[in-house]
Amino acid sequence: MQVAGRGRILFWEGASLWIMEALPRPGAVSNTTDYHSHHAIQVTLSLGGRFELRTKKLAVQGTAAVAPDASHIFEARGLCALLFIEPESEPGRAICESLFQRASLVSIPEPLVADITKRLVDAYCSAPIDETVLEGLGRSLVARLAGLSSPKPPEPRVQKMIEFAAGHLDDSITLAAAARSAGLSPSRARHLFVEQTGLPFRTYLLWLKIMRAVGLFSNGKSLTAAAHEAGFADSAHFSRTFRRMFGIPAAALQIL
Repeated sequence: MQVAGRGRILFWEGASLWIMEALPRPGAVSNTTDYHSHHAIQVTLSLGGRFELRTKKLAVQGTAAVAPDASHIFEARGLCALLFIEPESEPGRAICESLFQRASLVSIPEPLVADITKRLVDAYCSAPIDETVLEGLGRSLVARLAGLSSPKPPEPRVQKMIEFAAGHLDDSITLAAAARSAGLSPSRARHLFVEQTGLPFRTYLLWLKIMRAVGLFSNGKSLTAAAHEAGFADSAHFSRTFRRMFGIPAAALQIL
């Protein structure tokens, strides 16, 4: 399969940083995803490459952020950084509150991130790649964006369901079990979870599993092994889910 992007992916609690070189298809000047949506805030920065983010209504070039669950296209060439932030985390709630009041796709002022962008390039282009510095810069960017707002406290019962899901990914999790952990009936839990997160509990579980599989893949597992260990019934289900959430086949990514 044609490689669409190659680079490194780093994970830490509540976020991940993808440093990727977008490789155009033969005869094209850039690589374009399908329309897709994922349950994370996406902050994208150019590290010397060019990109455009598009929703049905807006298009932004340069440093930009996409709201969680917003359908969008990513067209890019060259080296870019994609920072994915869990919207239920404390910094994620603060970033949502400060950035996405009027639109699901927004520009971020370049001076706010210029110093971090330069240091990301330096760390990624070092030999060997300095992953410790990359993670530190990712964390700094999350903190900087979150500092723009003071988040509202999470709904405690939904937070308990989220914590239950994260702690039991190796089990066959049901909505009923997560509801019991929060002291809710399944029907009330179903309604409250969608109200607070914007998506059904089952879809949220798929998001957790996808991110777990990507983490395993970035640490050297094959896609098949990563899908199995993350709880997918088969690699085909994983592949369909990944493409729906990221707009490209997982096999089109190459981890360096």
